[in-house]
Amino acid sequence: MSYQWPSLTNWLEQLASPFYQQGYVVLEQAIPADLCWALYQDVQQQQLTAAGVGRQGQHQLDKQIRRDQTAWLNPDNPVQLQYLQLMAKLQQDMNQRCFLGLIDFEAHYARYQQGDFYQKHLDAFVGRSNRVLSTVCYLNTAEQDGELVLYNEQGQLLTKVQPKAGTLVVFESCRFPHEVLPASETRYSIAGWFRHNSSIQGRIDPAR
Repeated sequence: MSYQWPSLTNWLEQLASPFYQQGYVVLEQAIPADLCWALYQDVQQQQLTAAGVGRQGQHQLDKQIRRDQTAWLNPDNPVQLQYLQLMAKLQQDMNQRCFLGLIDFEAHYARYQQGDFYQKHLDAFVGRSNRVLSTVCYLNTAEQDGELVLYNEQGQLLTKVQPKAGTLVVFESCRFPHEVLPASETRYSIAGWFRHNSSIQGRIDPAR
């Protein structure tokens, strides 16, 4: 078994235009099928741990807010490096097209098992974080539940994204509140953030 879909040769162009217009974009089959399959196999070999909330000294586990498990990506892993290199292309393109000044990218695997969720939250707050763009890349398909829900600044529903292998979601970190609805089957993804500063595995601004 493996994933099969045609590779998008112009995926950067398909991302840039809707992002420039609305601040978020959902692009199916953005990630090459062979890379997505390799990442899906790789994540199942990793030791994922319960994710926390808060920053630095306030970082703590709170299963009332989120119940996913994570593992930070490491460029020493050849498969993970391929994904990081793909995101580096996106970083360069977004800087050229949108003048965002992105200089760093961090990402972790995320696993949501049955009943796992992440309550509505922002990835960044204006003036209080260096996260600029948030990304979610789905590594497998969930037939139902476990959707990513995006809201506008007024809290109104924008879109629900069904987890589907190869789909990439990009949105402004401090603009769009979002949540992950309870999963009914295990789903894997990569959550990532483009930043205005550098960090090492979330030490400056840990995952919320």
